[in-house]
Amino acid sequence: MNIKRVTRSRPGRMVAAVVLAVAVAIPLGVTGAASAATTLTVAQALAAQDGRTATVTGYVIGQPTATNTVLRSGFTADTAIAIADQAGETGTARMLYVQVTAAWRSTFGLLTNPSLRGRQVTATGALTAYFSHGGLKNPTAMALGGGATPSPSPTATPAPTGTPDAYYAAAAGKTGPALRTALHGIIRVQTKLSYDQVWDALKDTDQDPANPANVILLYSGRSQSKTSNGGGANDWNREHVWAKSHGDFGTATGPGTDVHHLRPEDVSVNSLRGNKDFDAGGGTVAEAPGCYTDADSFEPRDAVKGDVARMILYMAIRYEGGDGWPDLEPNDSVSNGSAPRLGRLSKLLAWNDQDPPDTFEQRRNQRIHERWQGNRNPFVDHPEWARSIWS
Repeated sequence: MNIKRVTRSRPGRMVAAVVLAVAVAIPLGVTGAASAATTLTVAQALAAQDGRTATVTGYVIGQPTATNTVLRSGFTADTAIAIADQAGETGTARMLYVQVTAAWRSTFGLLTNPSLRGRQVTATGALTAYFSHGGLKNPTAMALGGGATPSPSPTATPAPTGTPDAYYAAAAGKTGPALRTALHGIIRVQTKLSYDQVWDALKDTDQDPANPANVILLYSGRSQSKTSNGGGANDWNREHVWAKSHGDFGTATGPGTDVHHLRPEDVSVNSLRGNKDFDAGGGTVAEAPGCYTDADSFEPRDAVKGDVARMILYMAIRYEGGDGWPDLEPNDSVSNGSAPRLGRLSKLLAWNDQDPPDTFEQRRNQRIHERWQGNRNPFVDHPEWARSIWS
């Protein structure tokens, strides 16, 4: 009899165990954080919605658009697929909603690839809710066909205090107006910054992941030195995504300094956008490739359309008019003037669907929460909540 000392990794701690090896090896089941190399069935993945990384195999059923709705034809976007253990599955409760981020849409988006329906796929990502439904988000790998033989079902572990799930506990299970009320109560608890402090915050929240000396400009997409901020030509300044004249809140501490909707942008592009509402179309913006503008609206580049939408929706939930600031609300107009309204809502909701949160946006949300304001943008954590509130 040989005695071996084996160390296993579990979330939050290392556990030492003494294992007796008697002529045969004892296979380890999936405990704690699942390995990305382990392949799960859809049923197993649905039972382990705790944020761990795992690989899941299933058959493509259709495009999820809501908690209990999966399109099986007439697909409208490339942003998500629903998979199941059986190709003929009809119950959404037995489907896993898989986020399809930009890197995978040309191959795994159903609008572009409708023939994908019924085929088997394997995806690796975080097991966490999507559209308020069991899901897999932020895929790091996607492939056609099946994986290895599934392992025993993982044991779910509760989300630790301080994670988004704990942060949104008061909103759990709610939809529509009740969800809106709960989210307002959660995110209104925040540290308020001065307008000068916003400079330092943006240098942190919008840091270029490839060059820590630079920030990424929102509309232009340009990586630019953090120290080139100011008011001169080709400097970057503080863009109010919810234009401050829409509600006339200026730059006083409050909505005018809320970093969740303030972003670095080239001075001239910021000026060109001005206080225009958001909509599609117009002429090209020379210093911001992929952006368009006309007399009353501005269209951001594809890579940040969802970012813009989620910042606008955050402002509407955070500022409800009960704390001395205007009651901000998106609408479907592009002629809002100085009213505390901003459009076009139908386009913003579509952009939220088309451009899910990426790593840059998620990191930004986390930095604002942990270092600057202490609150989060709920639509970065749960983009599906947008249509639950504005359906």
